[in-house]
Amino acid sequence: MRLLATLVLACAAALPLLPAAHAAHADTFPDKPITLVVPFPPGGPTDAMARTLAAEMKNTLGQPMIVENRAGAGGNIGAEYVARATADGQTLLFGTSGPLAINASLYRKIGYDPVKSFAPVIQVGHLPNILVVHPSVPANNVKELVAYAKAHPGKLSYASSGNGASSHLAGVLFNSMAGTDLQHVPYKGTGPALNDLLGGQVSMSFTDVLTALPYVKAGKLRALGVATAARSQALPDVPTIAEQGLPGYDVSVFFGIVAPAGTPADRIAKLNQAFVKVLASPRVKQLFATQGLEPAPASTPEQLGQFIPVQMHKWAAVVKQSGAQLD
Repeated sequence: MRLLATLVLACAAALPLLPAAHAAHADTFPDKPITLVVPFPPGGPTDAMARTLAAEMKNTLGQPMIVENRAGAGGNIGAEYVARATADGQTLLFGTSGPLAINASLYRKIGYDPVKSFAPVIQVGHLPNILVVHPSVPANNVKELVAYAKAHPGKLSYASSGNGASSHLAGVLFNSMAGTDLQHVPYKGTGPALNDLLGGQVSMSFTDVLTALPYVKAGKLRALGVATAARSQALPDVPTIAEQGLPGYDVSVFFGIVAPAGTPADRIAKLNQAFVKVLASPRVKQLFATQGLEPAPASTPEQLGQFIPVQMHKWAAVVKQSGAQLD
């Protein structure tokens, strides 16, 4: 009986230690390098932003963050890889409007659900698109462009980086809201599209501010309007398209970090706090400003979780109107 009583007391004494031991284990996260998957090739704006963040995270989390490029299918390959990864917070996706909002409507089938497959971590910001025209186009603002386009239906063309890209859908939305007939000319990437725009083979493009800025400053392209709700910090004197007669026009590309669905809430919270701290640092703010990135208005996981479905609904309507469908 004395032995049994001793064992019972020993077990009872140990029970309060179990939660503490679990908590101690949870506090060790992360205990190895974190992988940040970029679903696009190296060298682009998404890759540059991800690497800027990753380089600063070690000092905050105590572990390095390794950027891994898994490109293909408009971002779907990398997104699906993260969706199927172990839900331990060690593998994250640096997602954009494509894999997190547009592709669900654009592709006939994708191997993940932008809402159900991920646990949101933080919205990083957005990259403004701007409407730029070749200097030969007789318009100095959006109202003049719309007037000219209506007087010459089908004459003006706009270049995009490919069918279903945000630069394509931006033109679809513009035609719908302005009542114009701009002709879409798809290219295999931003580079070829920009080359033909500079050469005058196409009239205009809805491209990102980072790509267009040097040519606007050099006078090789004319910026007519910023395709976001607010003006761009990079071009503060250029009014938004919304300001110029198309209220509500907004086709910016957003960036958000997500983890696999089922990742423990305490790990999501720790990752979010680390990213908030890094994004607030003067060095990162300056680097992102040079990359054209505008800061996000919200920083909690819940806010990103509410934002993604809204974007999916918005782009589904534009994709349907465009008629674009990819395998």
